[in-house]
Amino acid sequence: MDIPLSTIAVVGLGTMGTGIAEVLARAGREVIGIDISEAAARQAVAALEASTARAVQKGRITESERHDVLARFRTFSDLQAAADAQLVIEVVPESYEIKQQLFRELDAITSPTAILATGTNALSVTRLAAESQHPERVLGLHFFNPAPAMKLVEVVSSVLTAPPAVEAVTELARELGKEPVAVGDRPGFVADGLLFGYLNQAAAMYEASYASREDIDAAMKLGCGLPMGPLALLDLIGVDTARTVLEAMYSESHDRLHAPAPILKQLSEAGLTGRKSGRGFYTYAAPGSQTVVPDTKTPQESTGAATGRTVRSVGVAGSGTMASGIAEVFAKAGYDVVLAARSQEKADTAKGRIAKSLERSVTKGRLTAEARDETLARITAAGSLDSFDDVDLAVEAVAEDLAVKQQLFATLDKVCKPGAVLATTTSSLPVVACARATSRPQDVIGMHFFNPAPAMKLVEVVRTVLTDDDVHATVREVCGKIRKHPVDCGDRAGFIVNALLFPYLNNAIKMVGEHYATLDDIDAAMKLGGGYPMGPFELLDVVGLDVSLAIEKVLHSEFRDPGLAPAPLLEHLVAAGCLGRKTGRGFREYARR
Repeated sequence: MDIPLSTIAVVGLGTMGTGIAEVLARAGREVIGIDISEAAARQAVAALEASTARAVQKGRITESERHDVLARFRTFSDLQAAADAQLVIEVVPESYEIKQQLFRELDAITSPTAILATGTNALSVTRLAAESQHPERVLGLHFFNPAPAMKLVEVVSSVLTAPPAVEAVTELARELGKEPVAVGDRPGFVADGLLFGYLNQAAAMYEASYASREDIDAAMKLGCGLPMGPLALLDLIGVDTARTVLEAMYSESHDRLHAPAPILKQLSEAGLTGRKSGRGFYTYAAPGSQTVVPDTKTPQESTGAATGRTVRSVGVAGSGTMASGIAEVFAKAGYDVVLAARSQEKADTAKGRIAKSLERSVTKGRLTAEARDETLARITAAGSLDSFDDVDLAVEAVAEDLAVKQQLFATLDKVCKPGAVLATTTSSLPVVACARATSRPQDVIGMHFFNPAPAMKLVEVVRTVLTDDDVHATVREVCGKIRKHPVDCGDRAGFIVNALLFPYLNNAIKMVGEHYATLDDIDAAMKLGGGYPMGPFELLDVVGLDVSLAIEKVLHSEFRDPGLAPAPLLEHLVAAGCLGRKTGRGFREYARR
């Protein structure tokens, strides 16, 4: 198999096949595009002509180079055209029957030394290889969509794959400017194995009417920095494709988190497969369009809704980073703020932290010196909650300990005036438990900010079964005034973001614990293949492994799903005191400051 991969056949000229063909042709390979549909072949050529024309316009290639690229791409409708290829990449529909038949035909056409690669992201490479007369030359080569832009390529080996074949396609991926990640054969591999479980949970969350599709997508974009929300991403991938991948994952893992949400089957069988059909979770201007248009589920401007209470002054309880950040946000928006801590010294220290934050904004040109002084003047540091006697909104940002929060709410109940809204910033504890510590549970609501509060735009607004409508309306109005994006969710563990984020992080830990992939490969896969701003292990070390474990335990306790049980490796690291960056060691080691 020690031969150059200079002539490569791509079988299946849909969106992915066309993208792979473009990558290969622009990298100097002779590309044989094969599709039984002559229309698909013509469309692939047109797509390559259009993309290379844009590249010339932008000065990335010359007209002569464009001519050479186009000349290297030839299309055929007969599989016999692959006879001289040293590598064949199939990107035909995700069906064992179709792919196995293709491999049997390729056995009779190609040289025994040619490498056969499947582009599957859901089916077993081993099972496909077993159908070939030469299983040692069969492997997986999983590109990500759009192939010209996405850097990740997963190189998938079965127990039958010869190492030289793996080495050859790995080197090819590097020559194409891609980042190859070596993985074993299991459905979903690394990136999709983590991604599709998360997408499935988002679909189930929507199906349960826990939150609107718009709020779920906004929460994950604004709360986690993701390029797309999960339901919009399902529409892009194809609801039917997602269902196929999840079915394959569940057949191997038997993990209920991988069992396709019923709504995926309902949409698929109704032909509502996402952008390609013009309708999925959202409705689009036309099949293939990315323009979302209003439909019956689009939120309407509420008329006759409850009017919020007047909020002029805000009390923030706590002295940590989150409390300081929240106080800064309210003061910048023009509210008078009382920042109360357990002592005057702690309160003054917290206000000093805000002063430093504001000074950095002035240095960076984001804030004027006058605005800094006005903001700081609106903040009163106090050493007791007694100073909350006249605030219209009290926000607690103390330790994530239910007993501590309940005691604080009991105090707020005695101190705050009638009609004041009482809000908790908890990320995982039951809001109603805080509400029940007061004599006015109707005034209590969750207002979950994200860290750092001045920068993060999301606030999860969590109403309990006891929360009054006007309290909910008040908090949403306040969010608008402090320039935050509110999303509504019910009072259950994790709300939207943590309920979707932490099972994904937990599954990444399980992958490492099972020796399926390395930390670095998993982090690279999710950043390059999923567009995540941080890999899961980078994020875990930033959040803190102890914090992550506590949230996992809460989720597992609430939903009683075995798949949500904390990964043993996470528990071991926490027990060893390896909590992430704050201790200098978590999943990785860090230089101590």
